[in-house]
Amino acid sequence: MNHQPPRLPIPWQRIETVLLDMDGTLLDLHFDNMFFRELVPQAYAKKKALSFEQARTEILTIYKSCEGTLAWYDLDHWSRTLEMDLPELKKQMAHLITFRPYAVEFLDRLKHLKFSIALVTNAHPFAVELKFQKTGLKVWIDTVHCSHDLGHPKETPGFWQVLQRTTHFHPETTLLADDLETVLSVAQSHGIAFPIHMASPSSQLPPRFSQRFPSIVDFRQIMPP
Repeated sequence: MNHQPPRLPIPWQRIETVLLDMDGTLLDLHFDNMFFRELVPQAYAKKKALSFEQARTEILTIYKSCEGTLAWYDLDHWSRTLEMDLPELKKQMAHLITFRPYAVEFLDRLKHLKFSIALVTNAHPFAVELKFQKTGLKVWIDTVHCSHDLGHPKETPGFWQVLQRTTHFHPETTLLADDLETVLSVAQSHGIAFPIHMASPSSQLPPRFSQRFPSIVDFRQIMPP
C-alpha cells in the first residue's frame, strides 16, 4: 500500500520563486548513478583492457580528485581525461531518464499557481538538453541556471552570488529543493529562506533524511494547496 507521507508546513503565501535542482530532485538519480558507476567504468575497462573492478577503482580515484569543483560536472573534461565520448555514452542509457514520483504533479501545481519556476543545476548543458528531450521538463521551467554558464558549482557561494546579480531574485521569498545538503547549506547562507532536502534522490536506494533541513520523500509532502 502506498501510504501518504506526512506533509510539511510550507508557507506558500510567502513564496514567490521556486528553485529546483534537476538530478535527484525532479529526475531520478538512478540514471546518473548507473552512468558514472557502471557504464563509464565498463567502457573504460574495455578501452584499457582492465577488469571492471580495476577500471572502477581507477575511475573513482580520478572522480575524487575533482569532487566539488566545476570540472566534476563537466562532460567535456571527462571526455578529455578518460579519452572517451561521454555524451555518446549518455545517449546509450537515455531510456533510464525518468521523473521522480509526483514531480510532474508538483510542477503542474506550481505552474497553475503562477510561481516563478527556475532550474538550478550542476549538470553539463549537453545532459540538460538530453534530459529535456527525454522528459519534456522544459515546458514547466521559466529559466535555467546552469553552473557551467555561471562559472561556479552550486556547492560554492559564487554560484548564488552570480545568480543573485543576474536575476535579482529575493532570497527571503525563495524555496530551493535539492538532494545535496552542501548545496542547501551554501544557499541558506546566501539568505534563501526555504531550503528543502530530497531524501530519496534515487528510486533504487533507501531514503537518507537530513538532520539539518526539512527533508521529504516526495513532493506530495510540500504540494501547494
